Amino acid sequence: MAEKLAPEKRHDFVHNGQKVFEWDQTLEEVNLYITLPPNVHPKAFHCRIQSKHLEVGIKGNPPYLNHDLSAPVKTDCSFWTLEDDIMHITLQKREKGQTWASPILGQGQLDPYATDLEQKRLMLQRFQEENPGFDFSQAEFTGNCPDPRSFMGGIRSD
Repeated sequence: MAEKLAPEKRHDFVHNGQKVFEWDQTLEEVNLYITLPPNVHPKAFHCRIQSKHLEVGIKGNPPYLNHDLSAPVKTDCSFWTLEDDIMHITLQKREKGQTWASPILGQGQLDPYATDLEQKRLMLQRFQEENPGFDFSQAEFTGNCPDPRSFMGGIRSD
């Protein structure tokens, strides 16, 4: 049932009219998907994930991405992989349940409506995680959605 509350679609991060990457999020992580340029050996790519910064590029060239992150991540649980010409970067949120409006600080923010939808989806993921015998996939919120991190005592870590 939890997979019913997974992100339904990815968000595009566009700069100067060009898609830089796609991204989505769950309660615990933010995922970036970067389409790799053709004819570059996979070993030429590099990715450096720091607590509040991300750098991605081809070795020996200026980085493709070199930006601060919207929120801190757990570097020991964050990683990147290459598969089918896509670089997949998994950033483990330091604050589980935090709704990110964009992976990159101050750029490509989701509009308020899309941010609210993300927060509602994350709240339902939290309910599903805390109550595995119930199906929250059809649940809806009316009005403002509370913050998944702090609602009713906050996220449990047991």
